[in-house]
Amino acid sequence: SENGTSCVLSSLSEFPEGFFTPQERKDGGIVIYFIIILYMFLAVSIVCDDYFLPSLEIISECLGLSQDVAGATFMAAGSSAPELVTAFLGAFVTKGDIGVSTILGSAIYNLLGISAACGLLSSVVSRLSCWPLFRDCLAYTLSAAAVLAMISDNRIYWYESASLLLIYGCYVLVLCFDIKINQYLMRKFSPCCTCFTKAMEENGEQQPLVGWREESGPLIRQQSRTDSGIFQDELDYSHLSTSLHGLDEISEDHPNVFTMPEADMKRILWVLSLPIITLLYLTIPDCRRQFWRNWFMVTFLISAAWISAITYVLVWMVTIAGETLGIPESVMGLTLLAAGTSVPDTVASVLVARKGNGDMAMSNIVGSNVFDMLCLGIPWFIKTAFINTSGPIEVNSSGLTYTAISLICSVVFIFLAVHLNGWKIDKRLGTICLVLYLVFTVLSILYELGIIGNNPTRVCGN
Repeated sequence: SENGTSCVLSSLSEFPEGFFTPQERKDGGIVIYFIIILYMFLAVSIVCDDYFLPSLEIISECLGLSQDVAGATFMAAGSSAPELVTAFLGAFVTKGDIGVSTILGSAIYNLLGISAACGLLSSVVSRLSCWPLFRDCLAYTLSAAAVLAMISDNRIYWYESASLLLIYGCYVLVLCFDIKINQYLMRKFSPCCTCFTKAMEENGEQQPLVGWREESGPLIRQQSRTDSGIFQDELDYSHLSTSLHGLDEISEDHPNVFTMPEADMKRILWVLSLPIITLLYLTIPDCRRQFWRNWFMVTFLISAAWISAITYVLVWMVTIAGETLGIPESVMGLTLLAAGTSVPDTVASVLVARKGNGDMAMSNIVGSNVFDMLCLGIPWFIKTAFINTSGPIEVNSSGLTYTAISLICSVVFIFLAVHLNGWKIDKRLGTICLVLYLVFTVLSILYELGIIGNNPTRVCGN
């Protein structure tokens, strides 16, 4: 630091050099970068819609997962693969704080920005359940508090990183017995909390995938198999035939990806995306077709890998474009880079919200943040416990207090906004989340620029 001003590394230091010089970019080459950015957005959408979500659907069907559990586990893990790659790069390759800054910096966007996108870009009003949102928000608050407590002294020890893995393990354990815990809470709190009963009744009518049934008193889910809380009864498999894409069953008659759409605009997009469609077709088995149905886990893993690769290129291009336009580093990290690393979460959540699967969308939004905290714990634990056992990892925790306040407030605000909106995702909730996100972003930018608070920053070397 110089004169009380902290120094941060340029985002470009984490990426290879671009294929244009700075002057060539200013003379018009930046247009190429914007074209690549738009194409990467299209590529992520194709991967999610044609491969990632169909594989997630079959995984949920085979394991009997409810929408919210599927969204908080497999969907969150797959769409958060870029953050995991980023955390490993920050811990083992660049030796910088890119993992911490990327994950913590994009947390508010994940909660408020993606919720706003789901509400504003979906024409379907999706009903939400109280328990899944409360469960995921509580898990995220605990994991965020653990991370913030760890980096408060700028050092990460092996037992601290192990605590993150323990928290996530407890979270998965709760998900395993989600149905039993949900039943207990319904009996315990439904008399004094009408949102439980009302939301579950509406959710049961709106989303048959979950398998709600009416018994004496409030609506509760059918008792799961005795060996695990995840699995539903055999009789409930009839409910699972309603897929995310409106398919009643997976058969050979599913349209080939090379079938040209009928609408004119979709034809134009199809022609433009034909190279990426061909590449994905040659590298990922299409589990929607009967021949590849049993390869759904391979589809899930390869599509997650593709999502990571596409997101890396997307963030790389966004970083170069931002620097060419002269956008400050602090503003870039809180806006363009935060949104760029969360593109898979945004696309996946909006796609399922459009199908009326509100619990899956919200569980993916909050569950992805919980998984992001695990993304920090894994590389930290490997490095401190097995590679560099002589000492802790050094990290920079400047701005920690404001980050902690922002994360906690964003979780509280999203929960209150959903509650006040009647436990549904609609355009009103989207507008509320968008306004909250803009307020948080403006305050964060003012804080990072040193206009408010006492945290002025500059790019090292400038």
